[in-house]
Order: sequence, then C-alpha cells, then structure tokens
Amino acid sequence: MNELARLRHFVVEFTRLIERSSGQESRVLDEGGELLSALVKHDDWLPAQCARTHPQHYQQHLLHCDPLERFSVVSFVWGPAQSTPIHNHTVWGLIGVMRGAETCRRFAQPGAGQPLVGLEPYRLSCGQTDKVSPAIGDVHEVANAFNDSVSISIHVYGANIGAVKRQVFDLATGNAKPFVSGYSNDTTPNFWDRSADVRATMTT
Repeated sequence: MNELARLRHFVVEFTRLIERSSGQESRVLDEGGELLSALVKHDDWLPAQCARTHPQHYQQHLLHCDPLERFSVVSFVWGPAQSTPIHNHTVWGLIGVMRGAETCRRFAQPGAGQPLVGLEPYRLSCGQTDKVSPAIGDVHEVANAFNDSVSISIHVYGANIGAVKRQVFDLATGNAKPFVSGYSNDTTPNFWDRSADVRATMTT
C-alpha cells in the first residue's frame, strides 16, 4: 500500500467504524484513534498541495468529508512557531502528528467573565495521537513545537468541521468570540481513482 491508497483505506475503515459504533463517542475515539495512529506512522501519502504552509498562519486542508457530514479528515500544516488561538470544537476530534511535533495546552471550561485556567502543556511527537470532545475536554490551544521547521498533523472530527460554528476565547477574560474556520484548499485529493491498479490486472 502506498501514497493515496493509505488515505482511501483510512476513510473506508473510519466510515465502517462510524456505522457500527451507532453514535457511541467513546468507541469512535478509541477505535478511531487506533486507525489514525496507523495512518500517521507513514509520511508518504499526503499530497503536496495539502502540505503547503502559509507565511503568517497555519493551514487547514480538507482531505475528505463524509457525504452525511458525520466526520471529516483534515491536514493541519504548521509553519515555524505558528499556533492557534484558544478555541473549542463542539464535536469530538482526533489528532495524530505525522511530521514534526506539536505542543498542546488544554483549558478548563471557560466561565463568562472569568480568566481561563490552563492545564499543564504537553507535547505530541510523530506517531502520537490525542482526542478532544465536549465530554472529555474541548478547549485548547496548539502550536508547532519547532521554531525552524514545519509540522503536520492529521485531524478527524465528528462533523464537517470547516462549517461548524465554534468559539475562540480570550485568556484574560474568558470571553468568547464566534468563528467558522472554513478550509484553506478549494479541491480535495482524488483517492478514488484506482484505474491504474485495475489496468495492472488486465491481460492483453
């Protein structure tokens, strides 16, 4: 298995997981985390256009969205020292680092007009995964762990995450501001073209 076949296999298996889990979030996070861990152990499949950086801010490239918007798969590309604001997701999410490393810091659930309470920061290195959801902790900030190189992580969310109404938070006051992230790319990878594999099985 190589290149986009890895992503196709992941999407197929994750779709099967969504169907058999019947909405059980803990099962999706546990079994989905194993699928994501297996995917990010390989750094040979992400198309170049979905690994592009931006000089000012991180990029969020859509790789796949389930037709019923039950989950989406996204590559996050971090230029040197780039980071997110403090934000939430409102849905479950899985994060797997494929290249470089990230630093993460979670926050206790914000209260209106109250400063945010940060928990101990931690680091995710290549091959490691993390999970978020309103049930287990949904507010965090993430940054590239390196000041001189690119990091890339693959995220899976329980919705079409680019179209979800979410919030960013002010550290000092806990005040929330709504946002919708959208995506950095206009086209998604075509991992369904298996024509070359089929032709290879044909006899003349």
